[in-house]
Amino acid sequence: MTKKYDAIVFIGRFQPFHNAHLEIFKQAAIQAEKVIIIVGSAYQPRTYKNPFTDDDRWNMVRQTLEDLGYEEEVDFVIVRNRDSLYNDTAWAVRVQEIVRTETRPTDKVAIIGHKKDESSYYLEMFPQWELVEVPLVEELSATNIRDLYFRKDSNLNFIQGVVPESILAFLQYFKETKEFAQIIRERHFEETYKKQFASYPYPPTFVTVDAVVIQSGHILMINRRAEPGRGLLALPGGFLDAHFDASLEDAMIRELREETGLKVPSPVLRGSIEKTRVFDAIQRSSRGRTITHAFNICLPDGELPKVRGGSDALSAKWIPLSQVDSAQTFEDHYEIISYFTGV
Repeated sequence: MTKKYDAIVFIGRFQPFHNAHLEIFKQAAIQAEKVIIIVGSAYQPRTYKNPFTDDDRWNMVRQTLEDLGYEEEVDFVIVRNRDSLYNDTAWAVRVQEIVRTETRPTDKVAIIGHKKDESSYYLEMFPQWELVEVPLVEELSATNIRDLYFRKDSNLNFIQGVVPESILAFLQYFKETKEFAQIIRERHFEETYKKQFASYPYPPTFVTVDAVVIQSGHILMINRRAEPGRGLLALPGGFLDAHFDASLEDAMIRELREETGLKVPSPVLRGSIEKTRVFDAIQRSSRGRTITHAFNICLPDGELPKVRGGSDALSAKWIPLSQVDSAQTFEDHYEIISYFTGV
């Protein structure tokens, strides 16, 4: 029997892969010779929102489909794609390139999914492909599963009916890891942090600053001391002190010195600022709406100044730009670095 499409594109974060995802895949397999599964939010650190790595999720999907015999029934591929929080076009181009690589120019291609909320806007970004919209089979989301799972007293019986058997086995294993414990600590921190503002008439908006200091092909970064993101690489920075800082630039230099011990004179730092930009994506921070003002400081090439961790930093160090790993970098700091450096 000839199928309607040569290929169908199925995009998801799969945090974790669950029965509603499986139902969408089944619909895709009925209608297409090939299903291209794109695992989003790849190459990111583990957080409560993104607890499972792209390797974890690639294996989740692969194992589930193999266990159910789909490897013999339909041609499917699983491909990773990183986010571009401030550049939807770059993200869409990567999706297009993935599909171009996995199909022929004459293939009839569709994209499949369910328009559950504003997070499904990406389904409208590819008008060259026919949209196959799958109705909601049951009220189920990965957000609900994570809420039930990432608790000190979590009971897998609550979710065993909404995930495939192989996913349940993985979740049972993962529950005993140090990574699970770290996510529990981070979730507890976030919930406690937000309780401070529960009585406010409106959710607060926080103002922060970040220093993107570049010298001789290196960038100055810290390892975070506190939650969220303890141990992750981050740009030196912090919150604007409304009582102490006369300006955002003053706040940036203060935080830079406190966290790295950089002894370059202030006039040199100020004179070396080449660019500034506001980064304000709503979802950029798990602590709440946080708008950061980033300053790109380009110091003259030469010997790298000595630095040391202080204040909120476990350590400070110069890192070759080629070695900055998005999977070990806090929040959107990798994208901020990419914006200023082009790497």
